[in-house]
Amino acid sequence: MKNIDIRQNKTSAHFRAISASLILLFLIAPISAFAEDTDSINTLRQMGRAFATIAEKASPAVVGITAKQIVTQEYSTMPDWPFGDPFDDDFFERFFGQPSPRRREPQRRYHRYHRPVQGSGFIVSSDGYVLTNNHLVGEAEDVEVKLADGRDFKAEVIGSDPDTDVAVIKIDAKDLHALELANSDALEVGEWVIAIGNPFGLSHTVTAGIVSAKGRSGLRFAGDVPQYQDYIQTDAAINFGNSGGPLINLDGEVVGINTAIIGPGGNIGIGFAIPINMAKFIYNQLVEGGKIVHGALGIYIRDLDPDLAESLDLEITKGVVISEVIEGSAAEKAGMRRYDVIVEFNGEKIEKVNEFRSRVAMLKPGTKVKIVVLRDGKRKTLEAELGESSTQLKSVKTGLEAMEQLGLTVQNLTDDLAERYGYEDQIGVLITRVEPGSEAARKGITAGMLIMEVDRKPVRNTKDFDKAIEKATEAGKVLLLINDGRYHYLAVLKLTKE
Repeated sequence: MKNIDIRQNKTSAHFRAISASLILLFLIAPISAFAEDTDSINTLRQMGRAFATIAEKASPAVVGITAKQIVTQEYSTMPDWPFGDPFDDDFFERFFGQPSPRRREPQRRYHRYHRPVQGSGFIVSSDGYVLTNNHLVGEAEDVEVKLADGRDFKAEVIGSDPDTDVAVIKIDAKDLHALELANSDALEVGEWVIAIGNPFGLSHTVTAGIVSAKGRSGLRFAGDVPQYQDYIQTDAAINFGNSGGPLINLDGEVVGINTAIIGPGGNIGIGFAIPINMAKFIYNQLVEGGKIVHGALGIYIRDLDPDLAESLDLEITKGVVISEVIEGSAAEKAGMRRYDVIVEFNGEKIEKVNEFRSRVAMLKPGTKVKIVVLRDGKRKTLEAELGESSTQLKSVKTGLEAMEQLGLTVQNLTDDLAERYGYEDQIGVLITRVEPGSEAARKGITAGMLIMEVDRKPVRNTKDFDKAIEKATEAGKVLLLINDGRYHYLAVLKLTKE
């Protein structure tokens, strides 16, 4: 019995010990889980505080921009005749017994008006220099800037570059809060970023997200498409009005200029920003000299695809193939040849034409670079000294000179316009409006005519035209070769010297 009593006591004690342990475990488990939840919540709080701190420090340097862009709208009207249209078939049959020898054509008229657009920008120097987008201010007559403290300023457009969609404006103010600019090459996919801007006029809206991708190119947006594309993709919410605002890293430094979105008209988590290194390259040139100069090799290139790779007996399918080397160019001097496949540039892999062109263009002429090509299947390293690809300053001032002094506006001759006006197989810029009483109007120039040459040199687009007019200003006059749809004739217009 005693032995039994002893075993029963031991069993009872063991049971009590197990019960106590289970109870303690149940008591501790919720405390542990609660502690883990508390740690997670604290982490989120810290992240929220970090975003709040960055936004608080950066917001005073973010500005709202309102610009008045010049828009020329074309429309057609039919002439009114007091006794009926003399070229109408019924009119001719009634009086002459036969159909009209020609149908009347609608008269083309042009309506010029100002379209207000809103966007963002950010201060990069305490004396009032602001970075923003070319598509906001590049074609504007009047630009206004509103600071975070409520002050309003008229802004001067220092210059803009359609090829990168970067613009610089300046306000007359001092001791302003300016943002620091980061090294966007060091940005990594997955990093947290913050976008600040004025979407839909909602001042200083802050959104957060991550860097979704880098080096995006070959994108098509509404309006003019920048020639050099190397976009940062982000899922931070970007909407209309965010254009020109900063994309900021967790150090409070600008890594990009918010520029565009893909979607039906609102944020769907796919936004794009110009890398700030590209913007710095343009900014420095506009502020220092007013002339944008890009590095150039002097080659025509295309993407390597599987079919082309097979034709060249290559196993790789990514790279840039040279189709032509311009005589006397930096590429020719470096020994580059047709069918060479560029796979590396200054130690970085090259896969697409757009990224390669952007990297070359963001270097100054005279820069020495190393290029690795595949030639007959073998790697070959070449050294080149970049030449110059110059784009004259594209600014409101140039456009206004053409309007105010010549009294006309022009636009690029598209295929549709060439067919509509009968200028197929022609080159030049189409006149969209002539100001009544202007120098152009006095010389008989009208809308719908084609300017083919300026001072005996062909003009292929509005950039050529602006450059030629700016140069002609020094001489005080300009010679235009004009096509009116039937004949070519010459017109000399006077320009006021600066």
